[in-house]
Amino acid sequence: MAGATQPSLSVDTTDRTRTFAGVTVALCTLLFVAALAALFGQISLTDPIAGVPALTVIGSTLLLVGGAVVGLGVASRTGYTVTDPRPSAGVTVGLLLGAVGATVGGVLGGVVLGLSGASVFAVTLLTGFACLAATVLPRGDVGTTLAPGVLTALVGLVFLSGIIGPEWAWSLGWEQQASLTAGIIVPTATLTCALLGGWAAAVASRGFGARGRHAGAYLLVYLNASAIIGVLLVLVAFVVYKGLPGLFRGAAVGLGVGPDVFGVALPVDVPFAMNGVALMNDVNGVLPAIVGTIWLVVGAVLLAVPLGVGAAVFLTEYAPQGRFTQVVEVATNGLWSTPSIVFGLFGFAFLVPRFGNQKSLLAGAITLGFMLLPLVIITSREAMLSVPDEYRDASAALGVSKWQTIRSVVLPAAAPGVVTGVILGVGRIAGETAPILLTMAGGVFVPGSQTVDVIGGFQFTAAPPFVSNPELLQATSALPYQLYALITAGVGASGNVGDADAFRWATALVLLVVVLSFYAIGIAARQYFRRKIQR
Repeated sequence: MAGATQPSLSVDTTDRTRTFAGVTVALCTLLFVAALAALFGQISLTDPIAGVPALTVIGSTLLLVGGAVVGLGVASRTGYTVTDPRPSAGVTVGLLLGAVGATVGGVLGGVVLGLSGASVFAVTLLTGFACLAATVLPRGDVGTTLAPGVLTALVGLVFLSGIIGPEWAWSLGWEQQASLTAGIIVPTATLTCALLGGWAAAVASRGFGARGRHAGAYLLVYLNASAIIGVLLVLVAFVVYKGLPGLFRGAAVGLGVGPDVFGVALPVDVPFAMNGVALMNDVNGVLPAIVGTIWLVVGAVLLAVPLGVGAAVFLTEYAPQGRFTQVVEVATNGLWSTPSIVFGLFGFAFLVPRFGNQKSLLAGAITLGFMLLPLVIITSREAMLSVPDEYRDASAALGVSKWQTIRSVVLPAAAPGVVTGVILGVGRIAGETAPILLTMAGGVFVPGSQTVDVIGGFQFTAAPPFVSNPELLQATSALPYQLYALITAGVGASGNVGDADAFRWATALVLLVVVLSFYAIGIAARQYFRRKIQR
């Protein structure tokens, strides 16, 4: 009879343990988010939370999480809950936890015990080896939970005891008088403990076996990916928040309020984006820099994409796979990793002297085109290699020539990958400053009448090359260079310091919008080619 009721009891305790582990994971997630907010200054360690000091709340939660994690391991080891642990947590996990334990031990040895020199080194080694042994030697359930739980609880006790308070600082003793402050140590330690405790609780929630390891890995990946996305969104939101007042200064909406375009007055007027710089302007703007950036990117794409795709076609479809293609692959990877200032020096030394010995839009576009070219070759080649050989064989079986197969089968199938490479490359070159500074940059505050007119600048001549375009040989501005000049100069178009700050942030916002617009165009093109292939 007792044997009949035991499975029901085991299932009940297991379910309760999994719920307990899930709550612990949720607490660790909240700690992770709060620590990120504190690290970026959105939560102050001196501000109270529900009437309780923030550091006290963080320390109490860490202590609670640490005890919960240790309790999950004890529950599994004593048979209170049904689990399937491995014989050991593993050497890799042990080394990672040993490194974390050594770091915690070193900091606490120097802060709490006031040790220095060899004493701190000895405490660091001792705590590191202790965490390593506590992870590798016991059974998998205890090894997974003991070190993370104890470290998390220990950090929580340090915060609760006031050893590390909001005003705490630890001098590193360097000549530069550098120091670690609570504003850095507390969020960083909380982030680390939240990841450790959340990982251990996630592993425990699935019984410490293979499913438990997968759950722990998923949690770490999700938290880190969410943190990366969150930081990017915060940065974008911050630029938008700081830049909107300057961008929409003097803006108006209504019939006929905007400038004339092809003889029609636009219903929207945003002076900052539609004006240049003039003495009579109520609001000066960055229109010449916007136009210069657009033509710069368009010129680079027109140069790099045909050459890059053509080179990828030759390397993939015609050239024998051997030492030559390996050398080209290494060279293109190396060129893509080359710093942008080197490309800028190349343009300054070889292109500028050949275009009238002056900076020009054409020199800047060619320089950025050479920067974009390696990535186009790399991504186009990979995209073509990913096209199944069955496509080529089926086309050849129909009697289609090799070039027709490439044009009608390979290139359309590889188009989404090629467009993806172009999107990534444009995102890089559109924000480059050093090549523009050396090859193209004109004045910072360019009058609106000097907006580069590439299309209208073409002129036909009787002598070779029978066509010319003086606009391409003029120095102009671009948003990255203008933003750099505004920051280094410390003034805006009006010379007022307050206006300078608004002008800089508005310029950054416009640059962000231009780059995201190129991304949107590229993504739309990629989706178009994907739908076309699926048909």
